[in-house]
Amino acid sequence: MALTVSVSLVVFAGILVVVLIRTGYLRLWPALAAVLFGFSLASTDIAPAINSTIGGIAGWLGTLG
Repeated sequence: MALTVSVSLVVFAGILVVVLIRTGYLRLWPALAAVLFGFSLASTDIAPAINSTIGGIAGWLGTLG
């Protein structure tokens, strides 16, 4: 289930970023800076805590529906 949530979250976030860039609400360079920050953050020691939090939120949302 965790892989399914991760892939779904990545696809949703990717679509959201593309829509925000195309509508002008988000510029290209700040979006690239955020992507680079995300890749950098993923290689730190806090990444497992972030993944655990996202998994917990996804599990909680799954119980609502």
